[in-house]
Amino acid sequence: MSKWQQTTLGEVLGDGGGKIQTGPFGSQLHASDYVESGIPCIMPANMKNNRVNLLGIAFIAEKDAQRLSQHLVKEGDIVYSRRGDVTQKALIGKTEIGYFCGTGCLLVRPGDAIDPEFLTYHLSTPSNQSWIIKQAVGATMPSLNTAILSKVPLNLPPNKGTQKKVATVLSALDAKIDCNNRINAELEAMAKTLYDYWFVQFDFPDANGKPYKSSGGKMVYNATLKREIPVGWEARKLGQYISLERGVTYGKEDVCTSNTKNAVGVLRATNVTANVIDTDDLVYVPDSKLSLAQTMTKFSTLMVMSSGSKEHVGKNGIYFFDEPLGFGAFCSKITSDTNSRYFVNTFLQSKWFRAYIKNQCLGTNINNLTNDHINNCPTIGADPRVSRLFEETLKAHYEKMAVNTVENRSLKQLRDWLLPLLMSGQVTVA
Repeated sequence: MSKWQQTTLGEVLGDGGGKIQTGPFGSQLHASDYVESGIPCIMPANMKNNRVNLLGIAFIAEKDAQRLSQHLVKEGDIVYSRRGDVTQKALIGKTEIGYFCGTGCLLVRPGDAIDPEFLTYHLSTPSNQSWIIKQAVGATMPSLNTAILSKVPLNLPPNKGTQKKVATVLSALDAKIDCNNRINAELEAMAKTLYDYWFVQFDFPDANGKPYKSSGGKMVYNATLKREIPVGWEARKLGQYISLERGVTYGKEDVCTSNTKNAVGVLRATNVTANVIDTDDLVYVPDSKLSLAQTMTKFSTLMVMSSGSKEHVGKNGIYFFDEPLGFGAFCSKITSDTNSRYFVNTFLQSKWFRAYIKNQCLGTNINNLTNDHINNCPTIGADPRVSRLFEETLKAHYEKMAVNTVENRSLKQLRDWLLPLLMSGQVTVA
């Protein structure tokens, strides 16, 4: 521990030829300069778990990227959020070389004196994040600048070799988390594809195991769904498959700390991202404030019912944990029986359902969904044999997704426990 060096980010960057620079200002890059495809432009919204998240990323033209080429990123750079959530950042890997550091960001180029991955983890410690939040300027919108970031205190091992060993321990945990996430994404994509084949294209296996519609299966026009469906199938309302429970509002007087006796976590709309539910950043209330109906159960779905964004309202994710959690007023719990669980989940993730939700929100300033909006949503009523086979086929997919999700939570907890210990030298790596 005595060999570790107390220094600052600015000093380390200076020693190794690194730098901190501000991203382009609005006068250099206007709203009209963004294009449908081109050079990906990293914004604060594109930073998640210390990596670049391509979901919803904007693009600029090649000519603008070259005009502002000093903002193109290299492998090992760290792009930092300059305003808003000033703890967000993204380490640039091989696949992001040549991306653009967007407005609202700071570009940190570590140089030769510090390992970029080690630095990324160091900046993720609770002590560093707390320091940065306290130093950020602006009461309404916290903001960073190069001067603040250069003063971030660092505690460094004696050489880069030790830094790399420390980073390797943490990155191994993150690699397993990422692997589980990719497996789950593939399983989810397979489930959506199967849903599309069976309930949109109607090529489910017929009695002979052949694709129904492609093999000449008889179809009949349905006036409610305004399309042809297989003979014997019918139009139904989503409410025939589900029960729906709206969340409740908890006042400030209801909120307690996580270590309070009988405290229960409460999910909010912000816990629903990219079709999954995470259990980070929960608020807590005494269990006496929750009823059984307002408690999440394994394989139930949480849906965002109210949001300032038309893109966020209607988002939903399946809950994979055994732990009973509550949910807030902007959300609803959707429960279906075991005979239609995976059909309901894949339907709620379908393009058709997203289009239906957007149509319900048209012309409204505040995007609110009611129970009736969800219960009255038209959907298909399949032959019981097909429904049963669909559930049986997808059961293993969803059970594997649940195992991976629960494992990831344990891995994150281990990583977050080790992080400050490794970064302070209290725990060493051989």
